[in-house]
Amino acid sequence: MIIKVLSIIFPVFAIAGVGYLYGRYKRPDMTQVNQLNMDLFLPALIFSALASKSFDLTLYVDLALAGTAVVLGSGLLAWPFVRLLKVDYKTFIPPMMFNNSGNMGLPLALLAFGEKAVPVAVVLFIIEMVLHFTVGIYMLDRRINVFTLLKMPMIMSTILGLLVGGFGMPIWEPLSIMIKMIGDVAIPLLLFSLGVRLTGISYKDWHLGVAGAVISPATGLAMVWLISLVLELPPLQQSMLIIFGALPPAVLNFLVSEQYKQEPEKVASIVMLANLGSIVIMPFALAVALGF
Repeated sequence: MIIKVLSIIFPVFAIAGVGYLYGRYKRPDMTQVNQLNMDLFLPALIFSALASKSFDLTLYVDLALAGTAVVLGSGLLAWPFVRLLKVDYKTFIPPMMFNNSGNMGLPLALLAFGEKAVPVAVVLFIIEMVLHFTVGIYMLDRRINVFTLLKMPMIMSTILGLLVGGFGMPIWEPLSIMIKMIGDVAIPLLLFSLGVRLTGISYKDWHLGVAGAVISPATGLAMVWLISLVLELPPLQQSMLIIFGALPPAVLNFLVSEQYKQEPEKVASIVMLANLGSIVIMPFALAVALGF
């Protein structure tokens, strides 16, 4: 199990490491590249993932409620630590709420439980991502309104992907391949950009990263336990919810903080160290989820 987790986590750190080394040597300005990722590559990735899945969302209503509670509840449980750590809540709380359910959660689901777990993992990914680009964006910019959110490429691609996948609409195969190829750029570019940003991290912020590495899975798993007292999910969904609660902060938190100029150096430190800490946390969470 440790080997499986390491095989998934290793590429995350390897690509970020390449970005760090390149950033130390070339000092590139990644602002426009990150904007391009937000506007094109990530929306293409989301659409491709959702449009290619055909499943009935009504079978996962309780799971969707549980996933929503984990995300929002984690933020509430983490709130008292903001004053203790003397950090802006806009910097610390979003990474504690919005986890790595995409490029870590989906592969973990497939490796641990096989193809039958993919629809469950996708539902949790949708919940996390939609909340990130509604509640999460609102936390950073209170002036934003619903209509502005609906115009965001990430939200538009989610809605369109759900419609296409939900109704089983066929897509011309060459077009589908093109969209997937564009989307495949997103995660490596996101990780590379994170590595570049790490060159500007102040080591005085290391304590935030260490705190995030502990608080993120602790609050997530605490919410999973509380939810289990109220909702009785099917065994597979309950196991996936445990994994979901233990996941580290999403790398996307860094990209959003970069876009909204919300202390991206500190967010990068939190994200990177918390993902590093997941090497220790995730094997235990997987062992519980698998019933070991």
